[in-house]
Amino acid sequence: MNRTIKRRYHLYFWIIYFSFNVVRWGSYFNDYWYSLKSNLVEFPLHIALVYFNIYYLVPKFIFKKKYASYVILLCATLGVHYLLRSGLNLLLVTEDIWPEVEGRLAPFGFNHIVAVVIGELYVVGLTSAIKFTVDFLTVQNKNRKLTELQYTTELKYLKAQIQPHFFFNTLNSLYSLSIKKSDLAPNLVLKLSDFMRYVIYDAKKKKLPLVQEIEHIDNYIELEKMRHSNRVVSQVDITGNIDGVKVVPMLFLPFIENAFKHGLKDNDEMRLSIAFERARNELTFSSKNNYYQPKDQKTQSNGIGIQNVKRRLQLLYPNSYSLNIAKENNEYTVQLKIPV
Repeated sequence: MNRTIKRRYHLYFWIIYFSFNVVRWGSYFNDYWYSLKSNLVEFPLHIALVYFNIYYLVPKFIFKKKYASYVILLCATLGVHYLLRSGLNLLLVTEDIWPEVEGRLAPFGFNHIVAVVIGELYVVGLTSAIKFTVDFLTVQNKNRKLTELQYTTELKYLKAQIQPHFFFNTLNSLYSLSIKKSDLAPNLVLKLSDFMRYVIYDAKKKKLPLVQEIEHIDNYIELEKMRHSNRVVSQVDITGNIDGVKVVPMLFLPFIENAFKHGLKDNDEMRLSIAFERARNELTFSSKNNYYQPKDQKTQSNGIGIQNVKRRLQLLYPNSYSLNIAKENNEYTVQLKIPV
């Protein structure tokens, strides 16, 4: 038996179908004993024909596009089936093997052959439709699970890829302050500890409250301010009710990290403004910072963080998000809209 349909379901099907046939023809002839005997003779032949077609003829010929061979062999099989069915009925049940027609008609005539063959084709067609519908749904379900597994695996990879990226930058900051023997180093360690807790524990969750995510963004900005001797002026605005809004962890942080990457030059001051706006079922994140074109063209690309976010957005919100990034007049702006 094919594993797509468990054995017990095959058994249930044939028991129900047999009972239905006995009642149907018994009521038609008003002779349930005759109907039971004839079905006991015919059903093993039904079953053999059905499984021969499903598990041999179809895979060997239909799946290999040998349609002519399939038709010829099916016709030959139906011929053998007719001879066995009619012969056994005649021998074991009754000489009147075609009681549904008026008058006595001899078996093995053309009309009787056509009637029996059409009835068998009905059984073959019904069972084949059930079998291949179940197979199709099973394959669809497997493909869906594989797609979900691939999706989940890639998201985990992307998240695992971006976490060390933030640690690397922050540890560099700690190293720099330690070399300078700065009094800010202990405070930076505390901030880094909070940030590590976020990356290790909170970022593993599928979604976090937006309020909590904003707190982590604030924490990251404070880390960067310490690193760059408070040469950063930042502002975070929130519009609309964000209570109960949940977002994917570390979805906005790469844009903030990128702002610091390209927004600071020499001893100049960096200006960073961030906004979150909730409007009905949509959340808009926007950021703006001063931007300096890097001299080294190799560093001109958005880097691993932004590319990572773009791929995550494609996986998380296919065809339901918008992301606009612009660099104009020494300003770098980001606007991201996602459903909530």
